[in-house]
Amino acid sequence: MQFPATGRRVLVTGASRGLGRAVARAFAANGDRVAVHCHERAEEARATLASLDGTGHVLVRGDLADPAGALEVADAAHTAFGDDGGGVDVLVNNAAVNLRHPLAETPYEEWVETWRRHVSVNLLATAHLSHLVARRMIDRGTGGRIVNIGSRGAFRGEPDHPAYGATKAAVHALGQSLAVSLAPHGIAVASVAPGFFATERVAPRLDGPEGAAILAQSPFGRVAAPEEIAGAVLWLASPAAEWASGTVLDLNGASYLRT
Repeated sequence: MQFPATGRRVLVTGASRGLGRAVARAFAANGDRVAVHCHERAEEARATLASLDGTGHVLVRGDLADPAGALEVADAAHTAFGDDGGGVDVLVNNAAVNLRHPLAETPYEEWVETWRRHVSVNLLATAHLSHLVARRMIDRGTGGRIVNIGSRGAFRGEPDHPAYGATKAAVHALGQSLAVSLAPHGIAVASVAPGFFATERVAPRLDGPEGAAILAQSPFGRVAAPEEIAGAVLWLASPAAEWASGTVLDLNGASYLRT
């Protein structure tokens, strides 16, 4: 069965705002149906849902830090899209936490809890949802796509957010392992590693004293728009990108060059 270019069923986690919202919009504009996931930001997620082109989109809620919550989200998306020949064709693992916790300033108890939270959401939720979605793709024999949202911080270091950098490096490694194991089933897995991009969450930093230094990280003198990252995710999920399976695509405006 040929993997379709449009009309797919797409689950985007953490899609209430920011990059997740941009990714959901990109797929909807492509003619796909989107399951917009959120945990606590239901009002913002409904705003994302209302902004999508086309019809057939749904809202799914659940705490991905809890394995049972991940199962609920996967089941809700598959049920909404229909298991009889339906189900999720594309999974975008976007949900993440990024809490400041420099070692020299963070008490041990807070350090332990912050690491637990990052591992649970950034890494384990990605692994659990990938398993739940991929197993159904395998059972249907339809193939599919998984795209993980990683980070430039996995390579350049995150001194104020070490758990974020570490878990995003693990997400990249997970994606490459799954790319090898799932290829025989027609499932391609890839990751993107964005640098700084403008969202509601980082707007105070861009508008504050460190804004100029952040812009200067790239020789283009700016940060990315979420839509630029979303466009790359859309391509990696396309039939044309099967041979990119296993890649970690840098999207940082030449602000950090890996060798």
